[in-house]
Amino acid sequence: MRVLVAWSSGKDSAWTLDVLRRDGVEVTGLLTTVEEGGAGRVAMHHVPRSLLDAQAVAARLPLLPVSLPWPCSNDEYERRMAAAVARARAEGVTHVAFGDLFIEDIRAYRERMFADSGIAPLFPLWHRPTDALAREMIAGGLRATLTCVDPRQLDGGYAGREFDARLLAELPAGVDPCGERGEFHTFCHAGPMFAAPIPLRRGCTVQRDGFVYAELLPAS
Repeated sequence: MRVLVAWSSGKDSAWTLDVLRRDGVEVTGLLTTVEEGGAGRVAMHHVPRSLLDAQAVAARLPLLPVSLPWPCSNDEYERRMAAAVARARAEGVTHVAFGDLFIEDIRAYRERMFADSGIAPLFPLWHRPTDALAREMIAGGLRATLTCVDPRQLDGGYAGREFDARLLAELPAGVDPCGERGEFHTFCHAGPMFAAPIPLRRGCTVQRDGFVYAELLPAS
């Protein structure tokens, strides 16, 4: 097996990388999508390309970015991802691992996308109880910051907070501890998957397209 990790910059993809490595799987790179132009951000996580690059250095892996227009149609997304997957297959990649946890429709969509690609999808965290998984991540040394909050599901004041035991204790009933229903997204800046923590500084908090974003920037 030669595996790419589908990299969102958040805690679930970071923990997927750690789980694979602990299982002795050869991970060859981080496959991610970024917005064309500007800071090359990961769309929902609002993370600039400079921090993605810092994660890749800390993970000791190449970053394989797929640029997408914004907004991006699903047809265009699938076309560009198919081209990236074809390149990966030509370079000997056999699997792409996703950090999905329990949403069946998302898993089924990924399986359809990869059905004729010659590369198989992996789901190392699938159906792990999310409360226990969140606590396992924190106990294992993972550190992450909430970069995006959906205010329809969670108060926007949670944007910018650390993903820690206090946060888990204060999440309202009905909010998934890992934010799997889109309640929040994170940026992972430290943990066993990285050779060293990634220094950060906070920028401003903004509202865009119905979401609340806490800007993170490199410390230097």
